[in-house]
Amino acid sequence: MNRIAATGIIAVSQLALVGIAVAPQLSARVAGEAYLVRVAPVDPIDPFRGAYVALDYPDLRHDGSQSSVEPGLGSMEDGESGDVYIRLVEEDGVWIGEEWSRTRPDEGPYLACDDRSWQVRCGIESWFLPQDDAQEAEHLLRDGAVAELRVDDCGNATVVDVRGR
Repeated sequence: MNRIAATGIIAVSQLALVGIAVAPQLSARVAGEAYLVRVAPVDPIDPFRGAYVALDYPDLRHDGSQSSVEPGLGSMEDGESGDVYIRLVEEDGVWIGEEWSRTRPDEGPYLACDDRSWQVRCGIESWFLPQDDAQEAEHLLRDGAVAELRVDDCGNATVVDVRGR
């Protein structure tokens, strides 16, 4: 096999891997429905990662606890790891987590998450923004805010906006 063909195959393979990695986020952005959830800041700016806000979702937590250090939703603590599904229900104009399960819900909006690491992650834990907007976002989150999530039919979610209540 000549070098040009090998380079082409490698390049196409890498592009396919990138597409697979971002497919859930793109699917949620393009085909998802919008849901508002209450949000709180965890860590406003990390000088190594740039301007982002690590978000906490108090109404989605399973155990009712809140972390002031790490983003995330807690853990199921059932001795298992893998897929976690959080069913969403509307309450007073925002969506909250009603039920956590290891099996995909048959209906209704839900988040498809994972707890293969030390806590549940749904892909909505960070919100990246331009450096100039970071300070304003920090104040907005302290005063109480909601995140607009887009969630597709498979439970893939992405944060599209954070705004004051």
